Amino acid sequence: MTVLAGALVFDPETGETARADVRLDGDRIAEVGAGLDGERVDCSGGLLIPGLIDCHVHVAFPRPEPLPRSARILEAVPVLRGLLARGITTVRDAWGADAGFRHALRAGWITGPDLLLSLRQLGPTGGLGDSWEPPAGAVDHYGDPSLPDPLFDGPDAARAAVRRMVRAGADWIKVGASGAMRAVRSGADVRPTDDELAALVDEARRCGRDVLAHAHTSAAVVSAARAGARSIEHGTFLDDSAVTAMADAWYVPTLSPISDSEHAETHRRSLRLAVEAGVRIAAGSDLAPRPHVDLTTELRLLAAVLGEVAALKAATSEAARLLRLDDDRGRIEPGLRADLVLLDGAELDVTDLPGRIRAVWHDGNRVTDPAGK
Repeated sequence: MTVLAGALVFDPETGETARADVRLDGDRIAEVGAGLDGERVDCSGGLLIPGLIDCHVHVAFPRPEPLPRSARILEAVPVLRGLLARGITTVRDAWGADAGFRHALRAGWITGPDLLLSLRQLGPTGGLGDSWEPPAGAVDHYGDPSLPDPLFDGPDAARAAVRRMVRAGADWIKVGASGAMRAVRSGADVRPTDDELAALVDEARRCGRDVLAHAHTSAAVVSAARAGARSIEHGTFLDDSAVTAMADAWYVPTLSPISDSEHAETHRRSLRLAVEAGVRIAAGSDLAPRPHVDLTTELRLLAAVLGEVAALKAATSEAARLLRLDDDRGRIEPGLRADLVLLDGAELDVTDLPGRIRAVWHDGNRVTDPAGK
């Protein structure tokens, strides 16, 4: 058995660190304590944190330029490998990856974090999941039977759309409760009705799935939260009614994509409002923009609002709770998954996490990055 010896160990629940050894047995943490026996790995001068969890990624979004379908799939291979090398050991894909990615990771064909899938973003005609261009009409940029048709109109069609995703291997159901930011700004925000959302969430539950809801506006957040969505993504323009409605949901703010835009301060204000109301926060980067912005950037932005401890909690134990994985990962405790990150130095500083990473363990195995570290 391997013993990670001499580091400070971070507890995201309390925010405290304490010096301890961590013994790994296969893919599990066997023991945490002092003077443990085993093949020792010197971690002195470092800080051990749980493997990071990104609740909102897009590892296989199409590129903006016209390319064959295989380009989208092949680009995901180095993206996934890079995420794992930076200590991100679990991700929830929020649109774009199909069940083949999950199989390839589990089979060891490619390396990367554990991957939870939503396949496509469900929505009504004219909504976020409807790819339509004036010169060409309906255009499916995925064009792949393993990523089924996401559109619905009416409650029964919403149920059918959920069933299509479950049949194709979705772990989560993603719905566009509002349109994209450009649709919101242009006044062309086509949203599902409350009856459609209620049917969609109910059908997801009947199929043993939870719902994550893309929602920029307060009205969309209220509708999705009242329908029973487990997490609200983005929430750029929250108000008191929205954070009240989110009492039983998690908020995944994804600050990164618009952190340099005109709406950045409004977004941060929404996050502060949610925190003051006691809404639970989980971390997600919205990986789609290129060059890719991952969770290590999102943590820096979260920490500027929440502080380092709360930001790290949002990307570890709280993210695991949202994903219903808290009995398996998100903390450094006996019996949980041996997903760990060793950082240089003892401080809880997330300003430059990639520059501090000394080692990563995933399923008890030490990860090597492309440089061979």
